Order: sequence, then C-alpha cells, then structure tokens
Amino acid sequence: MIRGWKTPLAGQRTVIAAAVGALAGPAEQGPDPVLLWPNGAPDAVGDEDADKPSIRIYQPDGEPTGTAVVVCPGGGYGALSNHEGQPVAKWLTTFGVTAAVLRYRLGPRYRHPAPLRDVSRAIRYLRAYAGEWGIAANRVGVMGLSAGGHLAATVSTQFDAGEPDSDDQIERESSRPDFSILCYPVISFAADSVHSVSARNLLGEDPDPALLESVSSETRVTKRTPPAFLFHTAEDQAVSVRNCLAYHRALVKQGVPAELHIYQNGPHGVGLASGDPVLATWKERLRDWLRVNGLLGDSERAEVRGTVTLNGEPLRWGSVAFIPEDGRLPSAFTMVSQGEYAFASASAPAVGKYRVVVYNLGTVERPTIGDADCLTQIALCVDIVEGMNMFDLVFTH
Repeated sequence: MIRGWKTPLAGQRTVIAAAVGALAGPAEQGPDPVLLWPNGAPDAVGDEDADKPSIRIYQPDGEPTGTAVVVCPGGGYGALSNHEGQPVAKWLTTFGVTAAVLRYRLGPRYRHPAPLRDVSRAIRYLRAYAGEWGIAANRVGVMGLSAGGHLAATVSTQFDAGEPDSDDQIERESSRPDFSILCYPVISFAADSVHSVSARNLLGEDPDPALLESVSSETRVTKRTPPAFLFHTAEDQAVSVRNCLAYHRALVKQGVPAELHIYQNGPHGVGLASGDPVLATWKERLRDWLRVNGLLGDSERAEVRGTVTLNGEPLRWGSVAFIPEDGRLPSAFTMVSQGEYAFASASAPAVGKYRVVVYNLGTVERPTIGDADCLTQIALCVDIVEGMNMFDLVFTH
C-alpha cells in the first residue's frame, strides 16, 4: 500500500513504492488448441507450431447466447499480442458469447493470403461444428484488434460461399462473418494511413500498388459486407484513426449498419483498457451493440406501433421506449408525433416482456427539454408477441 502523499517539486523525479499481492503464476494456456487443418495447412513451409494455424475455443461461463466470435489478436502480422487474445475471449464469455482465439500464420515466414485463409477457415470451422459447440451457425462473427482488425476487415470484404461439393465438411461452409468488431484496426494501406510494419510483414518489401489497394478494406466494402462495430482513439500515433473513419464512411455509403466510437485519449494497443474508467467503457458500448443487433438473445423482432393520448388529445411530440425484462434482449426507442409512433423493423422490440416509458416533450412550436414530462410514473408492462403489436397508450393528468 502507498502511505501518505508527497508533493514533488517541479522537474523532480519522485519514486512511488507500493506493496502488491502475490505475483501470478505461469500464464494460463487456455483450452487446448484445435488445428484448423489437422493434416497440414495449405502452402505450409514446415511442420513447426508457426506452420499450424489453430483456434482455442472459450465457452461461456453461464447460459450461452448461441453467438460466437473469432478473435484475431494484433501484432503487426509479425507476432500475436497476448493481451488481445485470451483476456478478450474470457471477457466475451462472461455474457454468453463463445470466443475462438485465432493463431494465424505470420510474416515474414508467411505473406498474404495465408492469414486470410486461416481466419476464413476458423469461421467455416465454427459453422461446420456449430451443433457441437452450442453455436448458431448464422451468428458467427469476427473480432480484430490492431493488425488483427485488418485481418477481420479483410475477411469481412473478401469472403466466399464455400464449396458445397467439397469432401471437406469445413470447406462447404461460407467464410462470411455475420458481424465484425474492429478495435483500433489497421484498415488501409494507402500512403496517408499505412501502418508500415503490418504492410511489410503481410506483403513484403515494396509491394505492387495494386496489391496494396487490394488489401485496403475501405475500397472493397459492398452491400454484402457484414455490420460492424468500430472503436479507436484520436490520440493513437501508431495506427491513425483515419483507418476507422475510412471504413465507417465506406459502410455508411453502402447502407451497411455500423457503429463507430472514437475516444479522444488513449494510446495504441489498449486491449480491454483495464484501469481506465473512460476508455474501458468501449466494452459496454460493444455489449450494447450486440444486444441491439439481437446477438445476445434468441427472440425475433416484432412489429410494434400504436398511439399516445394525453387528456384525450393526441400527444403532439414525445418519445416511447420499450425496456426488456430480459437483459439479453434489445431495447427499443422511437419518437411520438401527433399521437402516433411506429418502430422500423430493424429497431423494433423483440418478442418478450417489456416495460414502457413515455415522455411528453412539450406542445410549443419548438419543444425544449424543459417541457419534458415522464408520463409513465407507474410501471407499464407489456408482452410483445410475434407479428403485429398495437398498443394505444392513454394518459391523464
């Protein structure tokens, strides 16, 4: 423990000594690795561990959601960062997500497309053996941090449907992720954004400009690119935030659902950002995003619409929120205008029990927050069922 405080003089070095608990033992290895190609990976140059891509599958602590994520640690395509692998996977399992940490082939021993083949194979594997691992085959995503983010973005923009006639059960599956999570990712190898270490390890010295562009994922986004969650820090000096901005802009242009969080402060490679009360909130934003996209619960979205009246008159301007009783289900929020509200299909409540919260935002020509009035002082609960749900909400003062 640190005893007392001492105010240092300007420019003076201060030594702070503190007692800590017992040091941890040897690093935990985690689950046994699963070789992606038990009989040898394609284009393997040897028979060492570095030639054998694999995944370690971490299963949920409690009830599984059916969602799975292939986690790609960073390391500039020349190493794998430990803090971006197992700790991330173990965190995902705390709320029901199955996580598979990928050990992919690295440069300079391997170049593109070896890492892409490895992550594609990992996604196919989880789909092929979804039943054995308690996974929903249509809820397999990919997550990448730093250079691992580049790999995750690459498979999100360069996937295929599989080979249905293959003798290999795994190769019959699609390599398209159902969603992607990109954390301070390398995205572009354009001159103003390139992470030179990643580019050199992945492509070698002086790669052809056409090759550089082919692995700049912001140039390859289409309407088939999976939805994405992205986070970065503006302070990152190793991988410019322009990478995240470029990919998000491309997703928006193609109409692909995406959510972007940029924190003002934070260096590169923060991982879970343990100990930083601000930056660590990226994890809660991700969990919210997974919930909003129906990836933490099994219920399907329903159709919900209705009316709101106050003292017999249509509510001119307000809001209505549906808060789920089951924390794994998505919440839903929309505006009330001239007494009517309706949810878009992609943001409607799911089937289940919900608490309804309604606000009156005023009757003046330009409503202000000063006019906000919560109308649901007493708990108002509803059951959302499959199909159309019509709720006429009647309030009196």
